[in-house]
Amino acid sequence: MLKKALFTFLITVMAGMIYPQRSSAQYHTFTLGDSVFLLDHKPFQILSGEMHYVRIPDAYWKDRLYKAKAMGLNTVTIYCMWNMHEPEPGKWVFSGNEDVARFVREAQKLGLWVIVRPGPYVCAEWEFGGYPWWLLKDKGIQVRSRDPRFMKLAKAYLMQLGKQLAPLQITHGGPVIMVQVENEYGSFGNDTTYERMVAHDLRDAGFNVPFFTADGDWLFKNAALPGILPGGNGETDPAKLKNLVDEYHDGKGPYFVPELYPGWLDHWGHNFVKVSAEQVIKETRGLLDAGVSFNYYMFNGGTNFGFMNGANYTKEEPIQPDITSYDYDAPLTEAGVMTPKYMAIRELLMDHLTPAERAKVPPVPAQPKFIGIPDIRLTESAGLFNNLPKPVHSEQPMNMESLNQGYGYVLYRTVLKEGGNGLLKINGLRDYAEVYVNGKRTGILNRMHAKDSMEINVPAGARLDILVENLGRINYGHELIHNRKGIIGEVTLNGNVLTGWQNYSLPFRNTDHIRFKANDSNTDAPVIYKGTFDVKETESTFVDMRNWGKGIVFVNGHNLGRYWHIGPQQTLYLPGCWLKKGRNTIVVFDQLQGGKNTLSTIDHPILDQLEMKK
Repeated sequence: MLKKALFTFLITVMAGMIYPQRSSAQYHTFTLGDSVFLLDHKPFQILSGEMHYVRIPDAYWKDRLYKAKAMGLNTVTIYCMWNMHEPEPGKWVFSGNEDVARFVREAQKLGLWVIVRPGPYVCAEWEFGGYPWWLLKDKGIQVRSRDPRFMKLAKAYLMQLGKQLAPLQITHGGPVIMVQVENEYGSFGNDTTYERMVAHDLRDAGFNVPFFTADGDWLFKNAALPGILPGGNGETDPAKLKNLVDEYHDGKGPYFVPELYPGWLDHWGHNFVKVSAEQVIKETRGLLDAGVSFNYYMFNGGTNFGFMNGANYTKEEPIQPDITSYDYDAPLTEAGVMTPKYMAIRELLMDHLTPAERAKVPPVPAQPKFIGIPDIRLTESAGLFNNLPKPVHSEQPMNMESLNQGYGYVLYRTVLKEGGNGLLKINGLRDYAEVYVNGKRTGILNRMHAKDSMEINVPAGARLDILVENLGRINYGHELIHNRKGIIGEVTLNGNVLTGWQNYSLPFRNTDHIRFKANDSNTDAPVIYKGTFDVKETESTFVDMRNWGKGIVFVNGHNLGRYWHIGPQQTLYLPGCWLKKGRNTIVVFDQLQGGKNTLSTIDHPILDQLEMKK
């Protein structure tokens, strides 16, 4: 009897460690009614806004969540990016900016419910749609399919995510009320068996709240699953949404728009897209009045720091890389500014809420402060070609994944035995290449414009360098499965295959290895610049890159992301939480321009200026 009692006690303690217990007064229920969601058995309209914890410095999570609550939202929705949680096979990261459980707990502290979109595919204008680049090291793997190799790895990810989030479901006293199965699968395929396998893996990972799918209304036929609520992305006609959901969900609801667009995504070389507050208010009012639940995609977009931007694909433009800013023209800007759109939505929601609900909405906080830092001197520089790592030799160019590299650049080098005029062609350029002959840049090739060849004039014995940049893997559509980077085919000169290559990996994880010297650069070859600056206050700012070419910026070791003179983005967001009072270090890698010695920051972003002259 004593042994049995001790065993029972140990089981109880272990269960409490896995699923922290709370008083019964803190527990709630969330279920699907025939026409509405039910929270504690009462009708509940989800008023949600999307934000992605990995796109927001974790020091600002509380601020962004508070502003969601202050706008009148009762829920936040998150994507979980597999590549950030498993950057290397079997290396799991759930700390710092990847501490998703902490983000969810912060939401709960503010009285916000949470909807989780775990993937494993998320799209999100994120690199490779959230997939880890290293999946592509297996040349035969078929992502987003029933391929056992892929499914095994995807399930391992979902199981790890479940350890973080399953204890935070409403069924265990947490704020997570729903979980999405896959993401917009109808735009990719119609293998519902694959989707059901993902749903099964989510259940194995411990997720037991209501599941839903998310697709455009014309794609329900490809991806709706029996017994799982279908959500209509972008659907603003309540009658149409209700008819569709009834058709695919046993003649009943509830009715949910997982993505209601108050803004839109942006590509390099394209105009910055804006959505008027008037349009957003009209669409929102229609859903509110019809009792339809919705999620603003995005409420706060954040930033594609580092190399995490995704890309789209069209036949006319084989790659459309997304800009670094994911501002999205959202109600809350990339840097946490409450826009007129934010205030208009708040006014509408406050009118819609009951007096009891309005009482729970906190006041609007003060706008954040920004600083400008003038004339940062770049006192040191280093030529890229003078700071190359040890190369890997191969007869044909090696793609980035074969070099065990995920992001950044690869320099391909060979010596031309014969000289003369000829057509240099890169078969399989992924994505942007600068061509150098004996250290002098002779041209640029760009997959964006389907330009993979150029005429060159070279002497015999010339050194040919091709610096190739991965502009971000495609995150949407069928080209998702064709995402290896670097040079993935042969390089020819006048039809003759060039062989004997040195492949230099340049992932730019940091710049610690760069050998700087006094800045005297006047070359058109790629240059890394370094400088320092002092600040008295650690407020956010925007690095002004309008007079630069193309490259990336590091501040105190943080990669702020890409800049590119073509626009529309001309500044890079520098979060104040990444600054230090006193001395700070900035490093700029510019692929196109030499001779720089200063740069500055300004107190506002420039995201809508195209510039095609350079």
